[in-house]
Amino acid sequence: MNYKTECANGTTTVELGGRFTFGDHSSFRKLIEEIRTHGSSTYVLDVAAVEFIDSAGLGMLLLARDEGEKTNTTVIIRGAQGQVKRMLEVARFDTLFKLEN
Repeated sequence: MNYKTECANGTTTVELGGRFTFGDHSSFRKLIEEIRTHGSSTYVLDVAAVEFIDSAGLGMLLLARDEGEKTNTTVIIRGAQGQVKRMLEVARFDTLFKLEN
């Protein structure tokens, strides 16, 4: 997994890319800690460039949601396509997150 963050107007956008798997757990935890310091009211996780996600990756998205709830921060998942979109649909993430195209 690789990522790039951008913060503007109370929104932190994280562009994720590559494969999002169990091996990325510690990196993702550091990312969550990093964006928490931004004090944003909204996190946008842009997964358009993620080519594969496994169940651990889905769990990490839930981690981001849990962290957001602690600070009343909205977490949006944007740009899912292909296998990633199918995984989000099967896991019913539309009931847990706001999903954007």
